[in-house]
Amino acid sequence: MNKARVTLKEVAAQAGVSYQTVSKVLNRQIRVAKETEQRIWQAAEALGYQPNYTARSLRVQRSQTIGYAWEPTPSDQANPILDEFLQSMFHAAERNGYYLLCFPHHANVQQRIDSYRTLIDSGRVDAFVLSAIEFDDARVAYLCQRNFPFVAFGRSNQELCFPYIDVDGGEGLRQATHHLLEQGHQRIAALAWTRDSRVGENRMEGYFAALQQAGIQPLPEWIQRGEGNFRFGKQAMQTLLDLPASIRPTAAVALNDMMALGAMEALLQRGMTPGPDFGLTGFDDTPMARFATPALTSVQQPIWEIGQRLMALLLEVLENNSATLPTGQLLPPTLVVRASSLRQRPS
Repeated sequence: MNKARVTLKEVAAQAGVSYQTVSKVLNRQIRVAKETEQRIWQAAEALGYQPNYTARSLRVQRSQTIGYAWEPTPSDQANPILDEFLQSMFHAAERNGYYLLCFPHHANVQQRIDSYRTLIDSGRVDAFVLSAIEFDDARVAYLCQRNFPFVAFGRSNQELCFPYIDVDGGEGLRQATHHLLEQGHQRIAALAWTRDSRVGENRMEGYFAALQQAGIQPLPEWIQRGEGNFRFGKQAMQTLLDLPASIRPTAAVALNDMMALGAMEALLQRGMTPGPDFGLTGFDDTPMARFATPALTSVQQPIWEIGQRLMALLLEVLENNSATLPTGQLLPPTLVVRASSLRQRPS
């Protein structure tokens, strides 16, 4: 025999308040005295009260579900940044009575938009979180056109106005480049993504800014562009090391740790030690960076904080007029210095 569902009136009786007050407190619709709120939550927990989300969603016309899709990581690569981001959002969403619905990412743009259209029209989700935002992002344009709630991890074109949180990647690469300049390097290369990468171009702004401030004009040969994987990083470093001695770089910044680790492999195969013989930095501060030999200097992003902030921002969008919200927040990264960029190892 199924146990009867605990009602709001039973919680109210135990807490000594009206059931309307209990409903509004549990749904975070009003503020009451701290002692009263604590008494209500204790009563709900003691009685094992579980909200009826089906009835609630019919009443407020919400599904309590947030949609999220991301571009899959190649099967031979790990993605600890995505894992941390997802865990942060899961925890923050559940804490506020929401759940994430993860759905497939489609390479075809029309199929991608069709997925969002279907979820909106069927009422399956209340809002979306977007990530991996690019220039002229079709998802952003479509959701803005539909006036459907969403927040994004990342920026797009300046003319596209929407609520987002992003890491200041340009500042991160500026810090990394400046650090190598402080180590005495003048010829600093960059292992970059292709020019159509919005994230990559944001990060490269910091590289160019740091060199310009130092009065250095980077040579075209110093900038190697390709896929952000280990293989490209290794190949790009081999190309740099084969340049004539007069223009050969003595250091390099990479736009992610995988490229930097590939570059490190190329250096080691040439009998060079990253750090004393060639300065090298990565980006993301993944576990691989910390456990590499030598350990990799890398730019650390506040990923957990971003997931938490995105959920808080999305709740604001859902509860208020999104037009009154700030359109974007930039969070600073942190350069974590390790042996791969130090000309002299600490004693």
